[in-house]
Amino acid sequence: MIENSFVLYGNIIYSEDKDTLKIFENSYAVCVDGISKGVFAVLPDEYKSLPLIDRRDCIIIPGMTDLHVHAPQYGFRSVGMDCELLEWLEAHAFPEESKYADTEYAKKAYALFVNDMRSGFTTRACMFGTMHVNGTLELMQLLENSGLKTMVGKVNMDRNSPEYLCEENAEKSAEATLEWLEKSKKFKNTKPIITPRFIPSCTDELMEKLGKIIKEQNLPVQSHLSENPSEIAWVSELCPWSTSYGDAYRHFGMMNNKTIMAHCVHLPEEEITMLKENGAFVAHCPESNMNIASGISPVCRLLAEDINVGIGSDVAGGTTLSIPKAMALAIQCSKIYWRYIDKKYGYLNLENAFFMATKGGGKFFGKVGSFEDGYEFDALVLDDKSIATYVDFTLKERLERLIYLGTKHNIKNKFVNGVQLF
Repeated sequence: MIENSFVLYGNIIYSEDKDTLKIFENSYAVCVDGISKGVFAVLPDEYKSLPLIDRRDCIIIPGMTDLHVHAPQYGFRSVGMDCELLEWLEAHAFPEESKYADTEYAKKAYALFVNDMRSGFTTRACMFGTMHVNGTLELMQLLENSGLKTMVGKVNMDRNSPEYLCEENAEKSAEATLEWLEKSKKFKNTKPIITPRFIPSCTDELMEKLGKIIKEQNLPVQSHLSENPSEIAWVSELCPWSTSYGDAYRHFGMMNNKTIMAHCVHLPEEEITMLKENGAFVAHCPESNMNIASGISPVCRLLAEDINVGIGSDVAGGTTLSIPKAMALAIQCSKIYWRYIDKKYGYLNLENAFFMATKGGGKFFGKVGSFEDGYEFDALVLDDKSIATYVDFTLKERLERLIYLGTKHNIKNKFVNGVQLF
């Protein structure tokens, strides 16, 4: 028998595209060697010898992707929610991240974060560590052991940061990055992603060095873009040669289809065009954008422009790792944007949000986030019996209730690339 091969039976839902859910009642999802072979109303003879996992009363969906989360901030989530971005960084994020210079502290704190993520809806994630090589390697090891598939960044920052959380210079930061990259080669499921924190924290010299590393090693990159008006104005002062915040990243070779830009709240036309033309990904983080008073991303327009958009929890700007919570907030925020700012593109519906959380964000990892033939088999088996009701709901309505009312306790089984985590 081929390893990681089985059949899941139940009510199966996945996204065909950003506007369409595929819903299959009492059907079979086939996994062979960790790869989906499709969904069938009647199980083909060639798969009848595979182990059958019968979840006929449950809803089976693809695993969810978190495109933006700060692992070292997990411990202080929900604190400092009356601050705006730059004040919040100085008062809360930077002091906590400095503690990860202590490898033992990092190991214990990251264990809490990884345990929560493993037990939740997330099967894939892209995350920030800190500037500390050893602490970031501890995070990667814990994630490797968890069975999740993730990308982790050692953060780069050599200016405009507290002395206790600022690398000596661009040369030292680049050297530390190369050391970290070399040591991270041992991981199979946890991959490195280059992570300049944001333009204000990285000198042009450092950005040039990181751009060279990205090109030479063909690595992905993640950072922040146009999150807060004060931040945008600051970038304009720091990079007077650039035409926009996004142009500063593009100048250093950091705007392509291996790029994740978090937030994208206040985008000029130039940046919308840039994101689209370069195939970059936007990590939409609705809770964080509200909590630290950044605003509301024009996410409906981004989807209409066929820009790659996924969901980010952005802990600790966000308070929870729950991607369903982020989906619900994304829908709600889009309705406020539609009502008070711009009615042209409508507002998000369940189909849009589900797509962003699964197939849309999963695309950053390749063929991920669907049960279509050839996709890596990430799956969540959801039991909604605990969400009490006397109403006879459709499968789509049951899914919607799970998004708005469900918790990790509704997860009966979780699979990543065909491996059952629980």
